[in-house]
Amino acid sequence: MLPFEMLHQEFDPPEELQDTIKCFWYNRREVGELQTGFEVIPDGYAEIIFYFGSLSSVSPNGDLQPLPSPFMMGLLNQPVTFHTEKRLEIIAIRCFPWTVFDLLGLPSGKDSVHIFEHPIARLQSPLAKLVEAGKIDEAVALVKQYFLDARSRIAIDSMLFKAGIAMRKANGTIPVSQVAAAAHATVRTLERKFKQSSGYTVKDVSGLMRFEQVRNKLWHSPDSNLAGLALELGYTDQAHLSREFKRYSGSTPAAFARKAKKGRKAVTSDFVAFIQA
Repeated sequence: MLPFEMLHQEFDPPEELQDTIKCFWYNRREVGELQTGFEVIPDGYAEIIFYFGSLSSVSPNGDLQPLPSPFMMGLLNQPVTFHTEKRLEIIAIRCFPWTVFDLLGLPSGKDSVHIFEHPIARLQSPLAKLVEAGKIDEAVALVKQYFLDARSRIAIDSMLFKAGIAMRKANGTIPVSQVAAAAHATVRTLERKFKQSSGYTVKDVSGLMRFEQVRNKLWHSPDSNLAGLALELGYTDQAHLSREFKRYSGSTPAAFARKAKKGRKAVTSDFVAFIQA
């Protein structure tokens, strides 16, 4: 892997957006003249990505396809590889998957990379000028204001809001029946509304939330006991944790922990959004 420089910053949303947006973030990476690939690992969020520089993904026929800016990364169920060269800068919005489509006024879907036409694209030009001038705080403020305006025009379903709180509080470790009880809904009604709003089931999103907890713990504490983590996070046993981890990351928890142990610099080159504040 080629050496590179990277800066990552996260920004809390204003109170009015905390029911729809986890955070805003900025990322800058310098990778040199040669095109370099990097991997994005799944988590429990959807991301709206504005980027400045070059960014491509692999198309269904195997060719590299330049991505438009902005685009949306929906919930991932396996790693996705992107390619860039020289300098790449990103301003992104990390959203809860059950709110992002309503926030944008778009139909829900299960594509990992959503390419869509939307008025939000008008921010690309003013954001590019601010990023080029190094005015990152102003760029983030511009995006925040856009979403404050968008949030004021929509009503978030109170059932989904309550379900989201329960899932986030438990980090995805409680069963669907308990999520439904917290949302004062039947399991059937909750599942129908959740799938309409996000394109995924409560179980899908809970599984990703749980995986994210394991990944984060192994990142910060590579020597963590896997059997203990399995018990703590509601997996049936260590084998269940290992199967789920490999399903979402492509590697075993032990292999991931070994890589993390070698030093975070070696690992962070594989991620765009997996940087903890």
